[in-house]
Amino acid sequence: MVVPTRRLQGNKGSYRVILTPVGLSPGYSFFLILTSSLILEADALLKQLQQRQFQPVYFLQGEEPYYIDAVADLIEKSVLAEHERSFNQVVLYGKDVDVAGILGQAKRFPMMAERSVVIVKEAQTVADLEQERSWPFLEAYLKNPLSSTVLVFCYKHKTLDSRKKLGKLLSGKESPVVLMTSKKLYDNQVPQWLTANVRARGQQITGQATAMLAEYIGADLGRLANEVDKLVLNLKPGQPIDEELVQRLVGISKDYNIFELQKALVQRDVLKANRILGYFAANPKANPLIPNLTLLFGFFTKLLVLHQAGTNPADGEFKKLGIMNSFAQKEYQQAMRVYPVERVVGIIHLIRRADAQSKGIESGSMDDAEILRELVWLILHAVPAGVLE
Repeated sequence: MVVPTRRLQGNKGSYRVILTPVGLSPGYSFFLILTSSLILEADALLKQLQQRQFQPVYFLQGEEPYYIDAVADLIEKSVLAEHERSFNQVVLYGKDVDVAGILGQAKRFPMMAERSVVIVKEAQTVADLEQERSWPFLEAYLKNPLSSTVLVFCYKHKTLDSRKKLGKLLSGKESPVVLMTSKKLYDNQVPQWLTANVRARGQQITGQATAMLAEYIGADLGRLANEVDKLVLNLKPGQPIDEELVQRLVGISKDYNIFELQKALVQRDVLKANRILGYFAANPKANPLIPNLTLLFGFFTKLLVLHQAGTNPADGEFKKLGIMNSFAQKEYQQAMRVYPVERVVGIIHLIRRADAQSKGIESGSMDDAEILRELVWLILHAVPAGVLE
């Protein structure tokens, strides 16, 4: 995904520039550091690569693999022409190589091409990458990399310790390494990211569809992007991504899904809730217990936060929780009237209890469907304190 960027500030000398995707605040950043203390976000790096501006070394790290994969894939596809790749592009896997092998490939000159590309996937599994005996060799290369080589480290699911020598070397002001740190989004940041992703494709998405995808999939950006790809391919000209399209293509039943169950709980519609539970029991693979408990827990946790904001929360309070559209806000307002704060605290306790039961703790012979059925009954019917102790 490439999002249009805007320049926020800059000064000469050390040349410090901060670029932020339009529509996203700096708090949603995926930071990277370039030569001469140039700071960009991952979207800006993707744009730079599309403009064929390549650096000799990229170190892509962080807990969110989506941008690491996006940058690495773009480098793999764009640096070399297809006929140049067989001799000049090498993809290594961390568990199968050591630092000496990586540097050996990086020091090779290209054959009948301007550049060569070396991509180290799963670099966090390179056995000696963070061992002191390898640092002199890494330091020597990283301080003076071969200009004709594009070397890429994909260091996923964690970050280097910036206090240690390798971390300091990569993040230093004099380093010629592009260091990108891709952070996980918080759940309340997902709707804004999703909206920006869809708009970057030149499409529109409704508030209800955004909320449904964000709640159903969560902060898994790779899966979200794949689902958006599928939705966009099935759009008619001028058609936005709406709730009906999401239900049809993402595999969410129109009438029997966790969102409809949540709505039934808010409306205290016992008949509808039981129908949905019956459907879940008949289709357990399509409706696993743990994701459903997670979504219910998220709903009632947000409800508790809104209760703490007062009887009539301001629009800003909803937005802090990622509740962006008016439809969802009205549902939460109704839920606040139905479930007072003390009851919400009790329901959160019940959901935690159901989660423990799903792991075999005090569940007896109950299966997943029975655990969820009991939870829903306890939510809809107030149980005196102490009964479940």
